[in-house]
Amino acid sequence: MHVLTVLDHPNPNSFSHAVAQSFMAGAEAAEHTAELADLNAEDFNPLWSQSDIDPDAPGADLSDVSAEQERIARADAVCLVFPLFWWGMPAMTKGWVDRVWRWGWAYDQLDDPEKSLQRPRTGVLLIPAGARSDEIEQEGYGAALETAWIKGTFGYFGLSPRKMELLCGSTGSEPRRKALLARSFEVGRTLPPPAK
Repeated sequence: MHVLTVLDHPNPNSFSHAVAQSFMAGAEAAEHTAELADLNAEDFNPLWSQSDIDPDAPGADLSDVSAEQERIARADAVCLVFPLFWWGMPAMTKGWVDRVWRWGWAYDQLDDPEKSLQRPRTGVLLIPAGARSDEIEQEGYGAALETAWIKGTFGYFGLSPRKMELLCGSTGSEPRRKALLARSFEVGRTLPPPAK
């Protein structure tokens, strides 16, 4: 499989970067090819604009969106790596989702709200989170994120199978961080193929 990893963190020395590298190393260990889209390093513009709504308008330029869609077209699996930020996606990731997975390309809610226009791809979210897992589960945050992202958003994208891995305690001890990186490697190494 060809695996696209989409990374959102402005600091190249961040734990999110280490997670992305570990995941890709796991995918390569399973003899998959790996491609990295580092949104911050590549200066992706996350701002949804009138050009996104009306791409045929004078002066509209969606070449950055087209480039991302070409990356996705090459991929059999897509992994998004971003830190849990105010219990959601950072702005760069959200803007990438809003602009790239556009209506008419990824989905067409007017015909069938449950069907993606894209072929099936394996989908993974690897999300470093400073909070402990018991805190996240106790408050119901994990279930809320699962509903919003896995049952909601990424269903429209044709990601199947898909799963979310909250990497809780990512600001914790060195052994904890090493265990989370090992987990990220295993997620990459054991990626299932897309649904048929």
